[in-house]
Amino acid sequence: MADRVTAIKREATRVAPSAVALRRDLHAHPELGWTERRSTYRIAEALEAAGISPEVRADGVGLHADVGTKPPVVGFRADLDGLRIQEENSVPYRSQVDGVMHACGHDVHSAIGVGVATAIHRLQPATGVRVFFQPAEEMLPGGAQMLREEGIHEGLRALFAFHVDPSLQPGKLGIKVGPITSASDKLTITLGGPGGHTSRPEQTVDLVSVAAQVALELPARLGKEINGDQSLVLAFGRIIGGTADNVIPSAIELGGTVRVNDTELWTHLPELVEKATRDIVSPLGAEIDIEHRRGSPPVDNDAGVVAAVRGAAVACLGAENVVETHQSMGSEDFSWLLQDVPGAMARLGAALSDRKVDLHSPRFDVDESTIETGIAVAVESLLRLAEQ
Repeated sequence: MADRVTAIKREATRVAPSAVALRRDLHAHPELGWTERRSTYRIAEALEAAGISPEVRADGVGLHADVGTKPPVVGFRADLDGLRIQEENSVPYRSQVDGVMHACGHDVHSAIGVGVATAIHRLQPATGVRVFFQPAEEMLPGGAQMLREEGIHEGLRALFAFHVDPSLQPGKLGIKVGPITSASDKLTITLGGPGGHTSRPEQTVDLVSVAAQVALELPARLGKEINGDQSLVLAFGRIIGGTADNVIPSAIELGGTVRVNDTELWTHLPELVEKATRDIVSPLGAEIDIEHRRGSPPVDNDAGVVAAVRGAAVACLGAENVVETHQSMGSEDFSWLLQDVPGAMARLGAALSDRKVDLHSPRFDVDESTIETGIAVAVESLLRLAEQ
């Protein structure tokens, strides 16, 4: 086992420079969900240069590669898409696409995926691994649901994925058994009324006031519906309505997300949101329409998969660099694939030395040494999972 880890770490060091270069290329050319054709092409090109024959999805968005000496029995998932964010970094590889950037580390995940496939192809273990690159993780519904329908995971007995963590130091891995992310739904509330003059709000339905009450009261009302072991976060990212300063609008739209850490609570969430919203709005006389779009359930890490990943990370990084992590209120559509196959997601330390940044920030970036770390830990994890 020690000899294998040494060989894996040597391969990770060898392929890391090309993986970093690929990451920078992807970062400079981000693409939104379901449009990742250039990213797919560049990844396929990198795999082919390593002697691997990838299979691109029929629509040209997303791909996978099977490596090793036998049919695949375990899988590694990477994601492809960027976000609608204008990058504020001044690095040489900053986004060249106006209003779009990789602010969630998917470029890093994809670069690690190519490094994992390349290293396993060179090591030629007596097993098989599928590395797949998923489009549209940031979309709703997400790309994982499409891949699930297409059967990307059929025949596999374990799945593994990373998410970079800008709060965790490079060279460290965060892991836990059980839920590591939360469920997230999108919520659009449309309010309607007759409109009117701002000098006489009492003669109409003041939708601005109604919208303000919904934004302020709805999170608190929903918070009263959960128990002490459950968490719920509702936040509105936009409130749109009105055309003039002296006109009370006849329509206002609020859009946001509602997130819960509990799968059972998530199941009943639409009814809870509907009732609480109507209890606020109905006495105020406004018409209401609620669109509740289901997202993804929590990523629920399997204990057996976590044990293998933890052992691999300890072997590659040392026990002091493998830490317990927490369940976040963020969501990840990798969870859909785990409805059918046991798996786990781990947090890969990627903190910058010069500043603190968060995911989805216009100043997001990573310490690129995390790419070599990720390749080594993922390869050893996948080989251990294949042996179980």
